[in-house]
Amino acid sequence: MYYIIEVANTHGGDRNYLDALIQDFESFKGNFGIKFQAFSPETIALKDFEWYPVYENLYFNPSEWKEIIGIASKTKDIWLDIFDSYGIEILEKNISQIKGVKFQSSVLQNQEVFQLMTKIDLSEKTLILNIAAQSENAIEAIISKVNQQLKPKKIMLEIGFQSYPTLLADSGLNKIEILKNKFSLDLVFADHTEGTLSDAITLPLIAAMKGVTAIEKHVMLRDRETKYDHFSSISSEQFKELVEKVSTYTALENMEFINERETEYLQKSQMKPLLNKEKHEGDLIHLESDLKYRRSGQEGITLSGLMELQTNYQVLKQEKTLDTTITNQDFRPANIASIIACRLKSSRLKEKALLPIGELPSVSFCITHALKFRQVQKTILATSTLEQDKELIDYTYSKDVVFFQGDPEDVITRYLNVCDQENIDVIVRITADMPYVDPTICEILLNAHFEKGADYTTAKNAAVGTNLEIINVSALRKVKAYFKSADYSEYMTWYFQNNPEFFNLQFIDLPPELIRSYRLTLDYEEDLQLFNAIDHHFKSIGKNDYSLVEIFDYLDAHPEIASINKDCQLKYKTDQTLIDLLNEKTKMK
Repeated sequence: MYYIIEVANTHGGDRNYLDALIQDFESFKGNFGIKFQAFSPETIALKDFEWYPVYENLYFNPSEWKEIIGIASKTKDIWLDIFDSYGIEILEKNISQIKGVKFQSSVLQNQEVFQLMTKIDLSEKTLILNIAAQSENAIEAIISKVNQQLKPKKIMLEIGFQSYPTLLADSGLNKIEILKNKFSLDLVFADHTEGTLSDAITLPLIAAMKGVTAIEKHVMLRDRETKYDHFSSISSEQFKELVEKVSTYTALENMEFINERETEYLQKSQMKPLLNKEKHEGDLIHLESDLKYRRSGQEGITLSGLMELQTNYQVLKQEKTLDTTITNQDFRPANIASIIACRLKSSRLKEKALLPIGELPSVSFCITHALKFRQVQKTILATSTLEQDKELIDYTYSKDVVFFQGDPEDVITRYLNVCDQENIDVIVRITADMPYVDPTICEILLNAHFEKGADYTTAKNAAVGTNLEIINVSALRKVKAYFKSADYSEYMTWYFQNNPEFFNLQFIDLPPELIRSYRLTLDYEEDLQLFNAIDHHFKSIGKNDYSLVEIFDYLDAHPEIASINKDCQLKYKTDQTLIDLLNEKTKMK
């Protein structure tokens, strides 16, 4: 903050008073200026003006002004109020020691003064324009005129005017935001409230907090009578208090958004999340249903800390009991696996997993896309122990794919057995008839699953054959514990979506570019024709690797290709008898 010590007429024409006043404020150095009003009675008024005799008393001759300016300039910048040609004469004679000049609002239309000022080089000077009672349009015109004709180094706009008494409504605080936004110039706040009131410090402090660059204050000596301008003036002690308060309060604006004491307060007062149920190794903590909040002497992380752990794909590494807090040490990185269920028993499209899409069997085509999933540590091809399915070991595409044979009919048991073998915590469920599984969809669902601490997460509106299901192994164990023989577990989805009161289910909206109504699952000959048409197109333009979004763009542009399999139906969505059976057999009661 810059301060202008306004001497005005408190000296009453007494040189001793003025010298004592300059000395009284000598300790204010650095970002301080002092402003004088140099005028002559003959050039500021006619003798018939009531204040003419006062102007005569206030007059100092050019030699005196030279001395006064020389003394004051040892500790401060020098500013002059310009009212008349005499003031301009003093400016010219002391130009090297003057930082800037100020025009009162009443002087802005004084063409005599204005013309004389055009002859002075102001290219290194700052010009303060007081804009009391000037409209926004008038201010804009004044700024333009001053820039064009006087060419100062800098213009500042000043708010405030002096009257007796100067009321709070006269302060001009309401103009600060308007002027800052419209003119983008530094602002000076000139306060003229009664110096004996607390407002004399409060108003400039408020102006400082609202963003003014400089504060101008009338000053006087405390130890002797001040004949003129004493109403708005403050002493050096009051001025010091003002500077200290402005410094203290404006510094608050530059403090860190969160300080140490604030953090300490929150840590001491915040209710900690505690478990409202037992949780097991490998579990996620559901942020809404698994927690309650209490003040506790136990060490524990906050909700945001828990969220950070889970969004970093971590799960509980040990059992946690009721009413316990959660710590960082309770978690470990999750072991996530994509499990692709595949059998060769299909009747509608015989051995569809081995039918080619381009140069690859469809199951291998599916695996190539699953291997692109980020944050997934293992890709598993899970088939049955039946003889006919053993040959699938030759179609895993990559040595990195785990081949597993398990229960022929109970897919849940097959999943749990391979999860036990590979220490899996979270499953990305895929079936081998989904050749176009997408890594972006997988990442969206995994992020949402861990962020919420869900048991089961899937998309609301994915194209058939592109949706995925994220399932906690602990939730799968809960299903198996209830259904000793999960006879319809190839329809694994029903065991979760049909039991919302037992599982924390989450359904995610995908972004528009990943949503279409196309059918991209392999169950009919028409599906295979569509997939090979897609593959042929991209191979013909030199793309061996293409994304789901690119497939959608191609089908959008070629509806005749997209319609190849449009009449094929999903049995589990159209066969009401099957739907009713699944609703009955998969419901946990």
